[in-house]
Amino acid sequence: MTDTPRDNSATRARWQTCLKLARELLLVGPDDKDLKLSYLHTLIDTGRLGPTHHPRKKILVIGAGITGLVAGRLLKDAGHDVTIIEANESRVGGRIKTFRATKHHQPFDDPAQYAEAGAMRLPDFHPLVLALVDKLGLGRRQFYNVDVDPSTGSGPEVPVPPVTYTSFTGQTWTNGDASPDFREPDKRGNSWIRANRVQMRRADYTASPERINEGFHLTGDEVRAPVVKMVDDALESVRDYYSDVVDGKRVNKPFDEWVEGWARVIRDFDGYSMGGFLRDHAGLSDEAIEAVGTLENMSSRLHLSFFHSFLSRSDINPTVRYWEIPGGSWRLPHALHEGLRDEVRLGHRMIRLEYHDPSRDTDPEGTAVGPDGWGVTVETVAENDPQAPPRRWTADLAIVTIPFSALRFVEIVPSMSYKKRRAIIETHYDSATKVLLEFSHRWWEFTEDDWREELERIAPGVYEYYRLGPEAAGEPARMPTLAEADAGLLGAAVKDSGVTEEMRQIDSTMPLRGPALRPATHSFGGGSATDNPNRFMYYPSHRVEGSTGGVVLASYSWSDDAARWDSMRNAERYVYALRNLQALHGRRIEVFFTGRGATKSWARDPYAFGEAAIYTAHQMTSFHLDVSRPEGPVHFAGEHTSLKHAWIEGALESAVRAAIAVHQAPPVTTPGPDGEGRS
Repeated sequence: MTDTPRDNSATRARWQTCLKLARELLLVGPDDKDLKLSYLHTLIDTGRLGPTHHPRKKILVIGAGITGLVAGRLLKDAGHDVTIIEANESRVGGRIKTFRATKHHQPFDDPAQYAEAGAMRLPDFHPLVLALVDKLGLGRRQFYNVDVDPSTGSGPEVPVPPVTYTSFTGQTWTNGDASPDFREPDKRGNSWIRANRVQMRRADYTASPERINEGFHLTGDEVRAPVVKMVDDALESVRDYYSDVVDGKRVNKPFDEWVEGWARVIRDFDGYSMGGFLRDHAGLSDEAIEAVGTLENMSSRLHLSFFHSFLSRSDINPTVRYWEIPGGSWRLPHALHEGLRDEVRLGHRMIRLEYHDPSRDTDPEGTAVGPDGWGVTVETVAENDPQAPPRRWTADLAIVTIPFSALRFVEIVPSMSYKKRRAIIETHYDSATKVLLEFSHRWWEFTEDDWREELERIAPGVYEYYRLGPEAAGEPARMPTLAEADAGLLGAAVKDSGVTEEMRQIDSTMPLRGPALRPATHSFGGGSATDNPNRFMYYPSHRVEGSTGGVVLASYSWSDDAARWDSMRNAERYVYALRNLQALHGRRIEVFFTGRGATKSWARDPYAFGEAAIYTAHQMTSFHLDVSRPEGPVHFAGEHTSLKHAWIEGALESAVRAAIAVHQAPPVTTPGPDGEGRS
């Protein structure tokens, strides 16, 4: 670790950039104030933006995702004239989306079932989103990132603990009294890891990783270490920059050293990909990096920025407590939308943005903005009527919340600053794809006795058919296809499963692999990892009231892993996801497959243009400080403008920041007689 940057102008400039990025990452504001505390006060404690010396303004918000809804709600409550324009004509929420039964669509056989297409878990250290969920009265319950023993822990009658945030200033913020009776259930580790044809329970792998690790040809000390320990050990030297180990726990250094330590981390490691860091800095072997990538879900992102994976080690972590919203994450944007029915305009896609920048000498010819007119004009086309002429919207100021990947296709006049254009053009947006399958029974929670009872209830001999294999059962040396199952070969449980004709055709050409029976999973929540195309799968943390079944996230993949699934039709995805799930859990799970599923590719979504902004090496230091910087009357917000990429918390931080800035900013145009600007 180096302490003092060399004294030349380029190095000094880079060091100042790293210091600014560190303060932004840590939410250190002017006078070393904690901006998180300020945002909590604004969004949760008061819901008010505070006094301003400027008149009521007309404001356009582009995008009705969670960022646009929160910014719009704050500005409306502050007395401004707000219009929120959303391209999607059917819903708000952006990348918060829940597959569920509605008046026009029922994705699953059981209308009570639902599953998340996007955001699905809220970590304990994201106080803005958790406190907003509480403030809106949506309720929350634990999301089990690791499977648990349901007989332990607190019951539903015990209140969940309040949201608590401890600031670097020493101040503690909370939205309620402590719940001393709340206790988490015990973690078990019954879910699976399967790689290189070896399958083990997670708990067994943690205790004795050699069998799995040998499959990656690891030797020496590496073969005896669980991959999570390899990664954590590799990152310890980075954590030393800004924290010390005291009595076995990490403690932040004194404030100035803490901030400068993070600045040094940014300076020294922003140029690394995660794969490059593990290889060149941490000294892991190629085989160890392959094992880490496969088992820790890093393989598809090893080429992306070190920083994303480094920060994610705190986000997706077995020791962190997570929460979910009962009934689905969609309820969060829906609750905000209820108070903005008159302000949100669905089905209007922005195609052109014009703005007046007072710092420029003149406005481009042909624009409708200027010192005697509006600050911003936006043209949109109707999603449901492509032949309709474009519609024009005017305002004093605007907040653009849509992803830069979508903004790239909007005509902007005049051109924005060089660094802003670079960010819009170059910010990397990753792929993420989910394939969800519905089952009529929660087989992942079964013991072997449960399996015997449920299969024999379908028809005598079904359990033995799967236990002994087809030869012993007097059948040809293959298992039934979905088409045969749907025809009733396996009994009433699948007779009316709803398997589509397209799925039957695909399935009839697919060989069945893997054993008929594997040990019962007996997993409540949590997830399994495999090197087959499904990669990661999650089991529902809680039952849906009144339902015997559930929806399994059969495949959750990112980046190149996701791109493979994106090339398939939906029906193909369901068949392949089921087959790969059977490789882990045994063929018998097909008995309870309802034939229904849901799938989401965020890279193919016409409004999202990708899952989230995830930088490649050097992008953070190259242009992040310019990402949120206003261009005249145009402000920017969204998870991509924060350094909590892909998280609702980052979106909320940016929403409050932009709303405060717009509320306090003077109109850039000459106000009309009513104080609202010129028409």
